[in-house]
Amino acid sequence: MRKLLIATLFTGSSLFASMYPLAPVRVTKDITCVIGDFNPPKKSNKGFVSNMCYVNMGDSLVVLDAGPTYLFAKAFYALMQKEYPKKKVSSVVLSNYHDDRIQGAGFFKDLGAKIIGHKTINEDIKKNPAKFERMKMIMPKAVLENTKVIPADILVEDGYKIKGAKKTLTVLKPSKVSEERSDIAIYSPDDSFLFVGNMVFGGRMLNYTKHSSVEGWITALENLAKLNAKYVMGGHGAKYDKDAYKASLNYLKVLRDTVKKAHEKEIEMEDIKLPETTFSKENIPYFKQLNYNNISNYYDQLEWAE
Repeated sequence: MRKLLIATLFTGSSLFASMYPLAPVRVTKDITCVIGDFNPPKKSNKGFVSNMCYVNMGDSLVVLDAGPTYLFAKAFYALMQKEYPKKKVSSVVLSNYHDDRIQGAGFFKDLGAKIIGHKTINEDIKKNPAKFERMKMIMPKAVLENTKVIPADILVEDGYKIKGAKKTLTVLKPSKVSEERSDIAIYSPDDSFLFVGNMVFGGRMLNYTKHSSVEGWITALENLAKLNAKYVMGGHGAKYDKDAYKASLNYLKVLRDTVKKAHEKEIEMEDIKLPETTFSKENIPYFKQLNYNNISNYYDQLEWAE
């Protein structure tokens, strides 16, 4: 029955591969990733804007984030099958609840994989239904075929272990809230590899939302840096060396210090200008728009904290 199901799910894989032409990036001998488009979701990228990876555990594969659609997950699975045609997907770990990361989970669930997320992820999904409307408004129905939001099967906290025949992955919760409260990292000590989702942005401007915590986000990155991983794969961007987190950390510290000082001096939010950061030096796409929103959101948090 399982073989029949997989055959059914896999039918027309070349079509989905052409819809999502994925270029594999071999990070280590056991970890392969794909790099998402640096733009927000739109018709041209079909929602594929975030990075995701798969890990060879020896006896199975573990997927890190599920992608934006059911058909994307199907194309990603086809990529995995080229390298490991006999290995099943045992688990999918969701680094937070965002649509570009979780909406492909249904495909892997149909394959029999367990969906893993932080203990807050199902609640975040329920509390933020609007998060799952944006792709419906911009994507053709054919792209969203079979796509639906499903809850995680296994809810975890810091230190959860995913054990395979040749290695163990550890789910880390480096602070209570960073960009989101459901943000988690996945660490493979055997590969000296960290997958950190939306805690790290590279090549694309980070998004500080009303749910974010600047102190928590900084703490998270500083705690993860202590692992001294050789590879740090963020949620966005093509850079994944050991220093990949530093641009995000630099920006967050400048955001915190500048906006807090301006707020204390009763400077209006519209008049706040951040000093130069790594992001502004590199002329990161969408810097101007998101930088303004980031300042506004953090300033509002300080206002409400009074």
